[in-house]
Amino acid sequence: MSSPLVQVRSRVPRIAGAAVERARLTVVPRRQREAARMPFVVLVSLVLLGGVVGLLLFNTSMQQASFAAAELEDQATTLDAREQTLQRELDALRDPQRVAEQAHRLGMVPAGAPAFLRLADGKVLGTPTPAVADGSLRLQPRPPAKPPVLTPAPIVTTVVADPKPSARDAGRDRAAGSGNNGNPGSGRGGRG
Repeated sequence: MSSPLVQVRSRVPRIAGAAVERARLTVVPRRQREAARMPFVVLVSLVLLGGVVGLLLFNTSMQQASFAAAELEDQATTLDAREQTLQRELDALRDPQRVAEQAHRLGMVPAGAPAFLRLADGKVLGTPTPAVADGSLRLQPRPPAKPPVLTPAPIVTTVVADPKPSARDAGRDRAAGSGNNGNPGSGRGGRG
């Protein structure tokens, strides 16, 4: 029998020869194949068109949201002013002075001292007094007293008229009266 080493040595050249035969490279002619440009151009155009349309829709929706926000702010301002007006009216209606005056006009009077009943034994605690309309109730506060600085003593000046006009005053009055006869435009150089 042959040794296994000899068998391996005889097989190696055969395997190597078959591998060399299979591994031989040959030059293959290059194919002139161009990639189709039309689908790429269509794809890029669609992406650009979609982007522009998306931006326009986004801008439109943002503007609508801005208009709605401005309208809601105006409405909130109006409602806030209305709330303040109603609060002032409510405060004026709740004013104790106004309530007391209206009660007085309706004929209501302040209550007297109350009395209490003790339920355990039925005893009356306190002395009840009826409500009486006396004129002692002052609804409006008294006006403040005027300080003396605001009411000074009057200063009186007496002027005595001279009963006779002096000769010089009379001459001046005649000269003024004869020059223009009381008409401002009748003298010399006047318009006439």
